[in-house]
Amino acid sequence: MSTASGRPLDGVRILDFTRVLAGPFCTALLADIGADVIKIESATGDDQRHMGAVRNGHSINFELINRNKKSLCLDLKSEADQETVRRLLPSCDVVVENFRPGVAARLGLDHETLSAQRPDLIYCSISGFGQEGPLARAPSYDVVAQAMSGFMSVTGEPDGSPVFAGDSIGDTVPGIYAAWAICAALFKRERTGQGERIDVAMFDSLFSLLPTALSQLQSTGEAPQRSGAIHPLSAPFGAYRAGDGYFILAVANRPLFQRLAELIGRPDLPDDPRFDSDQNRRANEPALREILEGWAGAFSATEVIARLEEHGIPAAPIWDVAEAAASPQVAARNLLTRQVATAAGPLDLPEQPVVFSGSPRGQQAPAPALGGDRAHVDAILAKSREQENT
Repeated sequence: MSTASGRPLDGVRILDFTRVLAGPFCTALLADIGADVIKIESATGDDQRHMGAVRNGHSINFELINRNKKSLCLDLKSEADQETVRRLLPSCDVVVENFRPGVAARLGLDHETLSAQRPDLIYCSISGFGQEGPLARAPSYDVVAQAMSGFMSVTGEPDGSPVFAGDSIGDTVPGIYAAWAICAALFKRERTGQGERIDVAMFDSLFSLLPTALSQLQSTGEAPQRSGAIHPLSAPFGAYRAGDGYFILAVANRPLFQRLAELIGRPDLPDDPRFDSDQNRRANEPALREILEGWAGAFSATEVIARLEEHGIPAAPIWDVAEAAASPQVAARNLLTRQVATAAGPLDLPEQPVVFSGSPRGQQAPAPALGGDRAHVDAILAKSREQENT
């Protein structure tokens, strides 16, 4: 592994057997920071090429989550193409797969087989419920992971049905965890020379995102319930109505609440037994909401936020995705490379969000054409043969 240039994973090569979202999201994050990701696809391609939002006959979803990668078409049931994998493996640092448990072994692409050829290999599997456990063989999708992990049970309005998050966190979160684990394993290998077997589950990943709900469970012994757009434990903390719409207010300690009370002309509130602690404010949130919205209703949401910010009280507008994407903040942080030429037409391509000093941002490359990088792979194989012959 070489780290001579600026990006953290320059010199790292990844053999990517993943499809649809969780695995490709992982490898996109790694490609963003320099990894050479070779995406292995069948002759018909990753299913995601034909799913989701489509423009000019091409999936925008595929373009966004397969940026910066290269594509090689292989028939993994073919002995000749399995031999290509074996020849590529010595030049690869990481293998990522999201087959259903058992499939990789049937194809001869499991950890045991590949690590026998390269002992220091980092091998990452992403699945619905992990490689072991009572549900290991069960199929999973984003909504299944959200439903069974407990995440949906605490998402939505108190008097409504459970809802799942507005984007596919059951896929993207395990993708993030997998990328984190791979980087940790690469660091370990630098120190010890040892490879690693990584097992990432969608269920586990979402379950790990419930520290507040698990605190509630262990505090009361009862399963937490949905609380809508307000915090389950603190108040006032969430969405409140102004004269023309909603704003976000975040008050989680007494000094902030005292400032808020003074701002709205109710300096008595911090000593009111209903509101004299965070716990009591949450227990009496409906009464507190009535007071706050009675004050905020005389102003626009923009005016309310300005007044709150003047007093050092955390507040924010509620942007839609278009507003967030067009914001100066997204531009300043280089979260999108604007109008990249792709098969689906010009697109704004996202980038992993972490800023590394000395690493360029805002230079995203489009997703590869299906099987369009055979020459790149042939060059790798040719170099490997030269090294074998010297």
